[in-house]
Amino acid sequence: MRRKKTNLALANLKTITNIKMNSLLNDPMGQAILDFATTKKNQDITVVSDICDDDIIPSAYLFRSFEEMPSLEKIALANCKGKILDVGAGAGIHAKFLKEKGFDVSCIDTSPRAIQHAKSIGLDARQQNFFDLSEGEYDTLLFLMNGIGISRNLANLEQTLIHAKSLLSENGRIICDSSDIKSLFEDDEGGTWIDLTSAYYGNFKFQMKYGEHTSDWFEWLYVDFENLKSAAEKAGYEAHLLAQDNDDYLAELRLK
Repeated sequence: MRRKKTNLALANLKTITNIKMNSLLNDPMGQAILDFATTKKNQDITVVSDICDDDIIPSAYLFRSFEEMPSLEKIALANCKGKILDVGAGAGIHAKFLKEKGFDVSCIDTSPRAIQHAKSIGLDARQQNFFDLSEGEYDTLLFLMNGIGISRNLANLEQTLIHAKSLLSENGRIICDSSDIKSLFEDDEGGTWIDLTSAYYGNFKFQMKYGEHTSDWFEWLYVDFENLKSAAEKAGYEAHLLAQDNDDYLAELRLK
């Protein structure tokens, strides 16, 4: 049976939690951001998977305007309220849009070069691992472009959401998107080319490459809405499906 070509890369743009911050050559996303910001030359970031074919992220895509954003991202931004933290902000396009709309927004990323760029365009940005945050009172935690994937695997999702609770205000919420990627494992004849019962099919391992930069291998989660809803309810949230586009969806998790 022939495998389908996957297209996970554009959903997986958020910066990796396990990047070694003291390494000079394992920040592919950050270097791509700095290079495009400086030269406007569109170059490829390669995303290598342990299961699927390689994918490509054009560096120009990291700088898309609001008009160029997918509909789910536009809806997500329209649902942001109050004090906002953009988790894994990348080139800062979402935080910049929100700031221009008058919101109190800050952003974090583990990529030092991404943060360097974010600061250069006037954003309140710091190099920070989300799981190391110990205080905050945000009305909205924003995890776009499958940012909730920092949970690494389904087993860790509930604990990720519990940690997020410690950073939310009394009426706070999480806005996140993800994908049900089961269809990526189907072949042209309708069968599957992996055993979907052996482990959760949304648990992935990736590596990113750009020029001389190569990230460490890292785990990343794609979670279907029903599993997200189940983990959210166990962690003390109500989960609402805001919008859906084929296998992709946008969700809001509100504190109970």
